[in-house]
Amino acid sequence: MRIIADLHIHSKYSRATSKDMEVQTLSRWAEMKGINVLGTGDFTHPIYFSELKKELEEAEEGLYKPKGKNTPVRFMLTAEVSNVFTQDGLGRRIHSIILSPSFETAERINKVLSKRGDLLADGRPTFTFPVKDLLKMLLEIDERCMLIPAHAWTPWFSLFGSNSGFDSIEEAFGDLSKHIYAIETGLSSDPPMNWRLSALDRITLVSNSDAHSPSKIGRECNVFDCEFSYSAITDAIKKKDKKRFLCTIEFFPEEGKYHYDGHRACNVSLNPKETIKLNGICPKCGKKLTIGVLHRVEELADREEGERPENSIDFKHLVPLAEIIGEAIGAEPSSKAVESHYEKLILNGGSEIEVLLETPLEELKKFALPRIIEGIRLVREGRVKVEPGYDGVYGKIKIFDEEKKEESKQISLFG
Repeated sequence: MRIIADLHIHSKYSRATSKDMEVQTLSRWAEMKGINVLGTGDFTHPIYFSELKKELEEAEEGLYKPKGKNTPVRFMLTAEVSNVFTQDGLGRRIHSIILSPSFETAERINKVLSKRGDLLADGRPTFTFPVKDLLKMLLEIDERCMLIPAHAWTPWFSLFGSNSGFDSIEEAFGDLSKHIYAIETGLSSDPPMNWRLSALDRITLVSNSDAHSPSKIGRECNVFDCEFSYSAITDAIKKKDKKRFLCTIEFFPEEGKYHYDGHRACNVSLNPKETIKLNGICPKCGKKLTIGVLHRVEELADREEGERPENSIDFKHLVPLAEIIGEAIGAEPSSKAVESHYEKLILNGGSEIEVLLETPLEELKKFALPRIIEGIRLVREGRVKVEPGYDGVYGKIKIFDEEKKEESKQISLFG
């Protein structure tokens, strides 16, 4: 069975999130987006955990549906936690995604974590013990749990972060490294960037939205062909099974807000070579630049660009549909005009993922503006230009280039 899974989101109990990040609204948006397995996010938060237990019922092993609702959407119990600690004399700040196979296991996780920190303070709680100890705790509670390093390359809170991370999985997790089966690439990196590290060849690369509002669900996600269950999905990840884990759906990494180096306060954006020439110092204010994902990958890479490991899982780049519509009609993606076109496309063309990657362009002509269809075609072909993001500023996508009118073959998600 085809499963499109987004396993990293947040609830309304996390800082800087929408009040609409709750089960019923998430379920509706997931269906529109084409996501049929969605992480709950934030199961460590006591109030949200109570809501989840009240509103969800088990549908398949380890997957839950809203009680009394006829929906194809299932929820998997997930959370993100932050570990801030000192190791080898250096400050480390690591975010991790936790996957739990059941409410019973999640409850045991919460009970242990509540003794180590304040779970009510934030939907993504912070602890001061090493991330290795978090993994050990999870495995002792239930060996079916998974820990996946979140947005593994971002500068400030990640496994390989330039300002707070490690140079290898082994440095962070020691003798427990064999229990790290996957890392999350994050919005600012994609699989080809990660393929440059031979140390990651055994690791499965997953992609998730890290959504803080419903409209951001599915901007990155994972496509499986397996049994509809927690065990089947996690097993496909653990075994890096290309027959069951078909591909990831990715941002163009330049659009991520930490792709390039830079200094947001001075509007300075630099590629790694320019940063090296400046010795990592902002040319405007003289302060230290934030080293981005591209630069950090270059530091750790032992392969040239373009090399691909034999066992790598496929991927597809996309641009969110609202952004395509917005550029096509000259409006902000959050505007009412874009919302109107979006709803029409979803109503007639299927979910957002279907419209972006699968619905035939000839079919779209029946109900969509020609310029919107052209935008979808160009994104399918990867013919976009991106001004890279840096130091917390999202990159800017440019889809339309009036000088280029070449026709090329339509690409289907599974074609």
